[in-house]
Amino acid sequence: MSRRRLGIGLFFAVTALVAGALAWLAWDRYQGFAHGPLSGIDEGETLVVERGDSFLRVLEKLREAGVTDGHRTEWQLLARRLDAGGRLQVGEYELEPGMSASELLVKMREGRVIRHRFTIVEGWNIRELRAALAQASPLLQETPGMDDAALMAALDRPGTHPEGRFLPETYLYTRGDSDLDLLARAADALDATLQEAWDDRADGLPLETPEEALILASIIEKETGLASERERIAGVFSRRLQRGMRLQTDPTVIYGMGSRFDGNIRRRDLQADTPYNTYTRDGLPPTPIAMPGAAAIRAATRPADGDELYFVAIGDGSGAHVFSRTYSEHQSAVREYVRRYRQRFGQGARGE
Repeated sequence: MSRRRLGIGLFFAVTALVAGALAWLAWDRYQGFAHGPLSGIDEGETLVVERGDSFLRVLEKLREAGVTDGHRTEWQLLARRLDAGGRLQVGEYELEPGMSASELLVKMREGRVIRHRFTIVEGWNIRELRAALAQASPLLQETPGMDDAALMAALDRPGTHPEGRFLPETYLYTRGDSDLDLLARAADALDATLQEAWDDRADGLPLETPEEALILASIIEKETGLASERERIAGVFSRRLQRGMRLQTDPTVIYGMGSRFDGNIRRRDLQADTPYNTYTRDGLPPTPIAMPGAAAIRAATRPADGDELYFVAIGDGSGAHVFSRTYSEHQSAVREYVRRYRQRFGQGARGE
């Protein structure tokens, strides 16, 4: 073999060796990029993919968030291999320290977006619910300019009083959802829960409609300090309604006072007639007075049996009540409550 042919062979051999080495280095780099931890991610960092964002725009947002790993070509190759390039779903994603490029692309391909929580608390009234919604972030705010009537019309419930119409529980939502979206879900959940309880109601209830059950449930919700007493309190109210006795429950009076309530209910407040004063008016108030939870709704439709017609707080801060069959027993329990109240606070149970 001539030197010239030997030189050419050696050249191609070296070239092939160098090309192989470069290819191996490129593959090794790609593998490190695809499966190694991304740099520049701080705790709590997020990435928002918006409708209309191209893959290249998402890469720009990653750079803006501090992720500098990988060339554009490497990201595109990886996205193609993972079938993610044209399938990134809209939403907000958590950028977790230590995650790899592959993990991030799979997360966006599958739409594993951040889910935020909002809790409607049992016993809230509509003012408290709307105030809490106004502070919820990143929930879009569509309702602040609406009064209650406009709000219910926007929920396709025109003419419906908003009190008690949203089921207390924790709702998950994603960035881009609005307060109106969340309220619509809560209203549907309330309707379903109420109908289920009404369909399974006990025989002989002094209630004619699901609406009346909802009103009674809201009173039970506000009167219940211990969950174990819920059905028992419902039983007292049901028997009073059956016998034509007035409910005489303070929470309805307080609701009727509205902004005039200063934290203390007085004898003159009990005597001042409003549509919600169950000391001066027979039967149920005209609307719910709060947002009752599912347990209170069930209690209203399946109250405990018994013969008790009265209850009053023990007054020891436990939330428990003393239940009585007769008015004389109840008066004795009230005197004991006043005594404990004065011991704790140095004043009467109610001011004049």
